Amino acid sequence: MKAAFITDHGGNEVVEVREHQLPQRAPGEARIRVRAATLNQVDLYMRNSGAGITHRLPQILGLDAAGTVEDCDAADPLLRPGQEVLVHPGVACGRCEFCLHGDSALCTRIQFLGEHRDGTFAQWIQVPATQVFPKPAHLSFPEAAALGVNHLTAWRMLMSKARLRPWETVLVFGIGGGVSLAALQLAKATGARVIVTSREDSKLEQARALGADHGINGKTQDVAKQVMALTGGRGVDVVFENTGAATWPSAMKSLVRGGRLVTCGATTGDQPGADLRRLFVRQLQIFGSSLGSLGEFRDLLAFVERTGLRPVIDSEYPLDEVHAALDRLESGAQFGKIALRIDGHEERPA
Repeated sequence: MKAAFITDHGGNEVVEVREHQLPQRAPGEARIRVRAATLNQVDLYMRNSGAGITHRLPQILGLDAAGTVEDCDAADPLLRPGQEVLVHPGVACGRCEFCLHGDSALCTRIQFLGEHRDGTFAQWIQVPATQVFPKPAHLSFPEAAALGVNHLTAWRMLMSKARLRPWETVLVFGIGGGVSLAALQLAKATGARVIVTSREDSKLEQARALGADHGINGKTQDVAKQVMALTGGRGVDVVFENTGAATWPSAMKSLVRGGRLVTCGATTGDQPGADLRRLFVRQLQIFGSSLGSLGEFRDLLAFVERTGLRPVIDSEYPLDEVHAALDRLESGAQFGKIALRIDGHEERPA
């Protein structure tokens, strides 16, 4: 089969598309023929250095995927060959205290596809059957693949951590990126009022077309002042933050008393001013979050089926053009997810 590997760390010169022998499927695993995968920031991180993530080289890139079941245990109660499915990217141990309490996202030995083990930029993958879920029928394969990281991350942040309610207002930083767009879609589908920020007016216009109630240009406007103007001096109930140091002061100043800030990233730096006085005087709550559990993934998929939500796809590339896809992601120009179409017609693996 064909797959996209990192063979070292650096730029696109270390990313190779080449043939690979798929291992024998083990009992309890499902073999998935991948039809689409999407790119995530961690793909660039793994290519560039992978520092702090235990991995081996060469390794197949990619966290999320959607496709069809090629093979599974005959006694599996939920999966069948030919079924359209998508994959949860975190393989939990199932035995630690967090797994036993039902929160696999906190597993002490979790392994992520494309990070700790071979990933999804391949024509076939094999994963534990517990990681495989039926694909919402109304979604294309790229749209379904997009749910596995960004929408699951946003779901845990908004629904499990911040517990967003329909009558509340949420501020979403950095609209255009996958997780921020997912937050906009989920919050609007819940009924909340959504304010978004970007440094590009074109992205703010696109966000408004998707339902954003207000847009703030973080390059030309003071975000916190604009938020206060839009909320009558009150502030927002929830801040959805994934960039870190550059936006942290505005994020803290934008919250109503008792408001909740939830964060999943630090792309502009991980050491912002704590603003402790504001934190305790205004009784703010801060939540860290990462990906989501198997149960949260199930709940997200049910929500997507019920609401008809469709992830935003920026562009699609064939697997052989993975370099161009990585360049698009690295440019930051995308609005939505960058997808890889993996539609090989080679002979099926033995």
